[in-house]
Amino acid sequence: MVTLLPAPPARAAVPALPVVPDAGVLPPAGSAGSALRVGPLPQDAHLAHLDARGDAGFLQYPSWAVVKDTWRSEGIGWYDTNGVVVGSALVLYRKMPKVPYWFAYLPEGPVIDWTDPKPERWLTPLLEHLRARHVFTVRMGPPLAHRRWRAQTVKDAVRHGLKHLDRVTPDEIDPLGATVALRLGDLGWRASGDGADAQPRYTFELPFEGRPLDQVKAGFNQEWKRAISKADKAGVDISVGGYEDLPAFFELLQVTERRNGFRLGRELPYYQRQFRALNTESAGRMKLYLARFEDRLLAAHTLISSGSRVWYQTGASTDHGRGVRPSHALQWRMIRDVHERGVPVYDMRGVSPVIDPDDRLFGVLRWKLGTNGRVVENLGEWEYPVMPALHKAFRAYLSIR
Repeated sequence: MVTLLPAPPARAAVPALPVVPDAGVLPPAGSAGSALRVGPLPQDAHLAHLDARGDAGFLQYPSWAVVKDTWRSEGIGWYDTNGVVVGSALVLYRKMPKVPYWFAYLPEGPVIDWTDPKPERWLTPLLEHLRARHVFTVRMGPPLAHRRWRAQTVKDAVRHGLKHLDRVTPDEIDPLGATVALRLGDLGWRASGDGADAQPRYTFELPFEGRPLDQVKAGFNQEWKRAISKADKAGVDISVGGYEDLPAFFELLQVTERRNGFRLGRELPYYQRQFRALNTESAGRMKLYLARFEDRLLAAHTLISSGSRVWYQTGASTDHGRGVRPSHALQWRMIRDVHERGVPVYDMRGVSPVIDPDDRLFGVLRWKLGTNGRVVENLGEWEYPVMPALHKAFRAYLSIR
């Protein structure tokens, strides 16, 4: 039986974007010899480009514009001389108070060829398009890795009291990420700065590397293996829920926030809108996994998929029943499902670079290290001052908020 998702509520009123001059014609590329043009991209063509790539993050799909309903949004494309779409981006716009200028944000985007030795071929026409939109500052998050640390390397660093990943020699420096960072700096882009990124700069991932599931599990530490076994023997029941289970998930999330001393700042309608938007775009894009014991809901985790990538997004659990290890049981079921799909890497999303056992921020990383995955420092978010004076005023405003 097909379950119909509830109709979305009316979209919140937001200011209209300025019209791009000659909007029916693609703006010319800005650098000499460039064959690329940037212009509006219809949603069906946007989805077709992302699906053909298969490696784009969910924050670059058109559905994310529905989730971020207090921002204006636009899908744009990079077109070659034959009019073929060779790149795309979801751009979110927020108006600056009291003046007719906009902040533009490309979360974990754009989706372009970052291996091109001349990124200005892509970025110059992007800036021209945004300048026509009265954008004063643009921020983007190139979806590239910079450094990686294996779980054992991090554990050794903790044992030696190094406190922060910046003091730990990485096992790998990604050559593409490192090169792109240098090229962006040469082009006038600047890293947003430590703690300023909207998306997590440090993430944790479990690469399967072609290993069968039993070998993946064999790499888990003893705590994880015992926890999975204990949950199984206790009879913890794992199921995939639906839209109607989101209120219960949100109640658990509030309990988790109070217990761990953090606040995500999201309310139930945010998760309902996200679940509805992502699954309307592609059935099963967002799933809600539930762990019950003796008919009581103990934990719930969300999972998001697009193309060949899968993310664990948000986890929540009660204060009671933790002894039967419902969160470990949930993750093990999610790992099994992701592995069965043939996905090469399971992204367990954000962690802190703090590796001090006495700091509460280390708790999430410590838990994820038990899977024997690796920490990834991503390239992070970069800004360009399209209008330098307004950009400077905007940065000053942020510094005093």
